[in-house]
Amino acid sequence: MAIYTKRGDKGMTSLYDSQNLQNIRVSKSSQIVRTIGTIDETNSYLGTIFGALDPETKKEIQNIQSSLFTIGSLIAGAKLSFSARKTLTLEEKIDKMEKVLPPLKNFILPGGNEVAAKLHYARSMARRMEREVVELTKQERLRPEILTYINRLSDYLFVLARWVNKKAQIKEEAWLPLNKR
Repeated sequence: MAIYTKRGDKGMTSLYDSQNLQNIRVSKSSQIVRTIGTIDETNSYLGTIFGALDPETKKEIQNIQSSLFTIGSLIAGAKLSFSARKTLTLEEKIDKMEKVLPPLKNFILPGGNEVAAKLHYARSMARRMEREVVELTKQERLRPEILTYINRLSDYLFVLARWVNKKAQIKEEAWLPLNKR
């Protein structure tokens, strides 16, 4: 079976309408497709970081990637489950890492080593994903645990970036206004 169907060549794609139990055609520029695309971009970008992670963090990132596929599928109309427990798991990981990190007193500049910098970028992608989901909720009813999870994901990626830098003994750079440098 070929990867191409030619059905999307005119800017339309198919989604499943779970209320009417049928496939529907929607514009590839619609909010729902933009949201699913942003989820996919974030998920794919997390894959670029994967090779440089320790085994435990790799497993965590794979779980996140799986959750993002589930969220995208749910938004597209699939009948799948998504547990609020996934958000609690992220919170537990955040709490564990924050115990070894210094408290924040200023904004910090995104960066550090390559992995941490990519995690900061993934965090900003997760924030964009969150904005797209919020915009979609103006048109579609979504499970509230989806937005909660995505919000917590950006927090997790931020703390993970800090934790990676700490493990690598890289000092965080505090943001200061130019007139205070």
